[in-house]
Amino acid sequence: MKFQSFLIKYAEIAVKGKNRYLFEDKLVSQIARKLREVEGSFEVWKTAGRIYVDALTDYDFDEAVDALQHVFGIVGICPLLQIEDNGFEDLKARVIAYLGERYPDPAFTFKVLARRARKSYPIDSNEINARMGEAILAAFPKTRVNVHTPDIFVNIEIREKINIYTEVIKGAGGMPLGTNGKAMLLLSGGIDSPVAGYMVSRRGVSLEATYFHAPPYTSERAKQKVVDLARLVSRYSGPIRLHVVNFTDIQLAIYEKCPHDELTIIMRRYMMRIAETLAERNNCLALITGESIGQVASQTMHSLTVTNEVCTMPVLRPVIAFDKQDIVDISEKIGTYETSIQPFEDCCTIFVAKHPVTRPLLKVIQKSEEKLAEVMPALIEEALSTVETIDIGADPE
Repeated sequence: MKFQSFLIKYAEIAVKGKNRYLFEDKLVSQIARKLREVEGSFEVWKTAGRIYVDALTDYDFDEAVDALQHVFGIVGICPLLQIEDNGFEDLKARVIAYLGERYPDPAFTFKVLARRARKSYPIDSNEINARMGEAILAAFPKTRVNVHTPDIFVNIEIREKINIYTEVIKGAGGMPLGTNGKAMLLLSGGIDSPVAGYMVSRRGVSLEATYFHAPPYTSERAKQKVVDLARLVSRYSGPIRLHVVNFTDIQLAIYEKCPHDELTIIMRRYMMRIAETLAERNNCLALITGESIGQVASQTMHSLTVTNEVCTMPVLRPVIAFDKQDIVDISEKIGTYETSIQPFEDCCTIFVAKHPVTRPLLKVIQKSEEKLAEVMPALIEEALSTVETIDIGADPE
């Protein structure tokens, strides 16, 4: 069956009160942007608490649904038959024809769910449910009613036109992009940070990203891996500006002048400083990391406290309490896992100590950083002035 329309369902937006229209408008624009990736022409419009997508030309159903499933704010996608109101007998005939075409072997259990949003319709919802149920049973003798756990719900919405649908395809959920500001993601080549970016973006936050590259200790393939991860995340988050920072000289200075068991935590502190500077320059309101308590030495509670000390803006850590398998499950769901496990080194793993400190003391770390006081300002300025910015996932023309 070829559907020419979709009903788009949302959840949290419905409780936004007087600001609801702002969130709806954002969602409409995000749907339209995403559907530009699909061959064909679509119209996205809203009316009376409903958002619709109409196909104006031929299109690929699976591609369109996949695109819609990558739009935050959508909780359900309903392939829709929309008809004019030509009386109840016509409605019965259209529902029977719809079910016969949609389900070639109609032996299902069902429940009719009618909603009479247009109160001038002469039959109320309960009567529609009863009379339509009788008509379906008569037309398809193998079917039966099950009001508790039916195989399908036959949804009938009486509005200016009449909506008929039986399928609700799960959407990505969350809030529409652009409704909650912008944040800077510290993106590595691992499993955790792409998941963290996805999770924060799902709450309506637009993303930029910073990647710390250390040539020749990290290869161009390691950098390409991060670009690929940003592109995969951008399928959900929309366009991402990826800032590639040359971190080699900073790492070498830390390696030469600081105790080796403190390398990881000191490098992390300088990464946060640089990422925050880039965030401020690009109007971001927070940083995002993929840190999870206790996963590695730099992510113990003591280490996180020492790391936080260098930041003035909020640091969002959406996977902070997740087990590793929880994070892996999400990475597989969003399609980043296979790229993340490619064996290309990042700058942290190259310089990691054999026995890194897990309970760093802030005063001790600050004392070690004093050894860098003469060289580090110039090295940071050089790193910031040579940042390479890559625009990823820009809108198709």
